[in-house]
Amino acid sequence: MSPPSSVPEQYRPSYLPPQIANQRQEDLPGKQDPMDPAPLDDVMADGTKYKAAGKLEGKRAVVTGGDSGIGRAVAILYALEGASLFIHYHPKEQTDADNVKAYIAKVAPNAAVELYAKDLATESACLEMVEEVKKWSKGELHVLVNNHATQNEVPAIADLESEQWRHVFDVNIHSFFYLTKNLIPIMPWGASIINNASINPFKGHPKLLDYTATKGAIVAFTRGLSNQIVQEKGIRVNAVCPGPIWTPLVIATMGKDSLEDFGPSTPIGRAGQPVEVATAFVFLASVDSSYFTAQCFHVNGGAAY
Repeated sequence: MSPPSSVPEQYRPSYLPPQIANQRQEDLPGKQDPMDPAPLDDVMADGTKYKAAGKLEGKRAVVTGGDSGIGRAVAILYALEGASLFIHYHPKEQTDADNVKAYIAKVAPNAAVELYAKDLATESACLEMVEEVKKWSKGELHVLVNNHATQNEVPAIADLESEQWRHVFDVNIHSFFYLTKNLIPIMPWGASIINNASINPFKGHPKLLDYTATKGAIVAFTRGLSNQIVQEKGIRVNAVCPGPIWTPLVIATMGKDSLEDFGPSTPIGRAGQPVEVATAFVFLASVDSSYFTAQCFHVNGGAAY
């Protein structure tokens, strides 16, 4: 059975972005602006635009890595749902950050958006951001989305440099600890912490050993922290574990072979779009998920691990 004609080509089985291997970017972090086609932030799988319902009205939300990829889609949907946003991004991604702010101003003109550039690879940088969030939020933060990450394919452990191993851990998990620890004191009862993990620790990606290890740590951090604080503080902690999603991280870090097999090997037959992950972040940030905590939401096109 063929999908209805209203379904965009990106959502059709066996879809692969044209000339995907030739789109590989050499510099990290990856940039969304040159991607072709652009990742879908608010267009759903039936071809319609995302329909907001005011689920986050009056809420203040921090989204790290919110300039592109999954983080960008999360920021856009949060703005549509009524949240005020503090969008963190890497200093090298200014164009993407300006673009998402401009887009939010177009589709959600009443949403307040604060952009903040910082490389979060060190504790001191994370603590500087914490202070800015405290000022911006006026001492009350309702949603913390730890989304930023880095990776770089290395097929053999013998070739995985210790410097890269340490850097990936600093960016992908140590920063989550620093931000979360120091922002919990301004998060009220009913607040939500959402960590972006990955399907990889459940699958065991052979070319992303360091990245996979950090994502497994995020899963454990999520479950342990939830069990530590949810009853006392009323703050829920969950993780989203995406599979292959069309984002700048993919084209900036994966090799030719991985890119040419990106998506069609999943049971659903294609890679996912950022909006398909962002809807899970909306659910977990809202009161709809009031009885969900310490959970890992797999958004992976149907693969079971």
